[in-house]
Amino acid sequence: QVQLVEAGGGLVQTGGSLRLSCAASRAIVSLNLMEWYRQTPGKERELVASITNVGIPRLADSAKGRFTISRDNAKNTMYLQMNRLKPEDSAVYYCHALISGTPSYNYWGQGTRVTVSS
Repeated sequence: QVQLVEAGGGLVQTGGSLRLSCAASRAIVSLNLMEWYRQTPGKERELVASITNVGIPRLADSAKGRFTISRDNAKNTMYLQMNRLKPEDSAVYYCHALISGTPSYNYWGQGTRVTVSS
């Protein structure tokens, strides 16, 4: 079992910045993939960014140039630095972790809300 706890959400003005964190209850080097998703009411959960256990990042097109994903293995924590925020970035952001294999295991955090005011 892996518990994931997100933090760092809040209310920010357009153009502002927030840093989200996702703290894991076990060593994140054992997690093959960690990701940030976001969801707004009535819409499917959207992948924002991912990072592998060797630190290879990927960003959704909507995040490129504004967001940075990183992980601190010593702190068992993943981060999402969000700059130049826009109202359309408003959502609940979820941390997801995958342990690949047969079977694979998926874990989700409880989410942290980000609201960007115009």
